Amino acid sequence: QVQLVESGGGLVQPGGSLKLSCAASGSLFQIFVMNWYRQALGKQRELVASITSGGTINYADSAKGRFTISRDMSKNTVYLQTSSLQPEDTAVYYCNAHGLNVDYWGQGTQVTVSS
Repeated sequence: QVQLVESGGGLVQPGGSLKLSCAASGSLFQIFVMNWYRQALGKQRELVASITSGGTINYADSAKGRFTISRDMSKNTVYLQTSSLQPEDTAVYYCNAHGLNVDYWGQGTQVTVSS
């Protein structure tokens, strides 16, 4: 089992930034990739950014140039630094740990971008 706890969400004005954190614990040896997803109200959950165990990083087009995924392996924590946030970035952001035949999810953290 893997436990994921997200934090760092909140209310921010357009153009602002937030740094989301995902603290992982448990049987992390089985995890290939850590992902950040988001789900806006009434919309499907979408992949925002990912980082593999080897350090390969990928971003959704909507995140390129504005979001940065990183990790601190000593803390078993993955981060999503967001910037230039816009109202359309408003969503619940979820951390996901993916391995062979396993997927784990955190409880999500709300990001609201509004003036």
